[in-house]
Amino acid sequence: MPKPSIAYRCEACGAEAPRWIGRCPDCGAWNTLTEVARLSRTHSGRTGADAHPRTQSAELININEVEGDREERHATGLGELDRVLGGGFVPGSVVLVGGDPGIGKSTLLLQAGAFLARNEPVIYVSGEESPLQVASRSRRLGLDCHHLSLIAETHLETIIPLIQKAHPRMVVIDSIQTVYSDRVESAPGSVTQLRESTAALVRLAKTTGAALFIIGHVTKEGAIAGPRVLEHLVDTVLYFENDLGSRYRIVRSVKNRYGAANEAGIFLMTENGLREIRNPSAIFLSSRLEGVSGSAVTVTREGSRPMLVEVQALVDDAQSMPPRRITVGTDPPRLSLLLAIFNRHSGQSVAGRDVFVNVVGGLRISETAVDLPVLLAVWSNLLDRPLPQDLVAFGEVGLSGEIRPVFGGEERLRESMKHGFKKALVPRGNVARQGLEGAGDLCVVSRLDECLKAIENWLTG
Repeated sequence: MPKPSIAYRCEACGAEAPRWIGRCPDCGAWNTLTEVARLSRTHSGRTGADAHPRTQSAELININEVEGDREERHATGLGELDRVLGGGFVPGSVVLVGGDPGIGKSTLLLQAGAFLARNEPVIYVSGEESPLQVASRSRRLGLDCHHLSLIAETHLETIIPLIQKAHPRMVVIDSIQTVYSDRVESAPGSVTQLRESTAALVRLAKTTGAALFIIGHVTKEGAIAGPRVLEHLVDTVLYFENDLGSRYRIVRSVKNRYGAANEAGIFLMTENGLREIRNPSAIFLSSRLEGVSGSAVTVTREGSRPMLVEVQALVDDAQSMPPRRITVGTDPPRLSLLLAIFNRHSGQSVAGRDVFVNVVGGLRISETAVDLPVLLAVWSNLLDRPLPQDLVAFGEVGLSGEIRPVFGGEERLRESMKHGFKKALVPRGNVARQGLEGAGDLCVVSRLDECLKAIENWLTG
């Protein structure tokens, strides 16, 4: 038997050190090194079970001989979740789902599992709740879980044989932080346990063809707890997003080997579970008031889908110096940049004034297409002049006041036309030479001052 040795592993990044030190040399975290037992290496350089030679050898395969044109897809019963996954889940795929406590991770996967369990076996592994708690939630949501089996267990060596025996189509692990293996001498939730347990479950999914959904806790910074290696082990990583107090939930894919990354699905949390929002543009504009200054409508892109959202701005006398620049839903440093451009190229100034910007509905917009509507909302509130109610605008604003084109201009215009917007401020580079049929009153602009003149003409004409 190999002789065990002692090492110290960082719980934050997984790096090892030969002795205990107060600060991890790799990630810089303090007091995160914990003692772990490690088998000494044999003369072949392998440890433990890997020290024995393998009885099976790998086989070379010609890539042209691999059969099948595309991956098989299975619906989850939730169209927005299928959208984020790339059209449904793929057999043998591993999906990591992260989010704040109570945001709806377990509810979402229980709803998806119940839909699939109407015709195929599904296993729900609960390591945090008792069978009674999971069953009570299922009854409260009105789910029919005819072929859904429940395992209340955290021991990995007990879970795997049960899954292999049942041959399920889908497996839910709730959550990976509670699962532990006897092969690792550390507590559940530690870096080593997370890594080894996830690796074993990934191998199980690839060999059995069962789709595996793993729920992971998040840290205070919003990242999935544990080393980044967890995200590298799985095929798809989904994050739940929402603002405190908001009923809307956004599920976003940050990694997807079977579809587009950064795709988003939007849900509404109700007493009967998560309800998908098929037309988010109508939802986010439903409470918009008429004749109010400081409000502008833009078309953002969430993944491959254009979506109308309202951007609000409030300009007020500064209550302290320096003036505050606060934004919710957009990039805070970029707001200061845009206000400097506004002061230089609009003929107006917000110097000595507080400026607040908010994206309605709890959405977060990272693309630069929101630049122009932010400045239009600031201009509107500064002069107390409401923008036309049927106006939509998008475009990146450069330092010299130029309006730059953004990706997907025609799709954005079609989305605005579908919801009755008849006026549009569009960068010159986003208009095709043949034009867009039924585009209404389309104003093509190249500079910020041209945008403001066009609005003046609409308001006075």
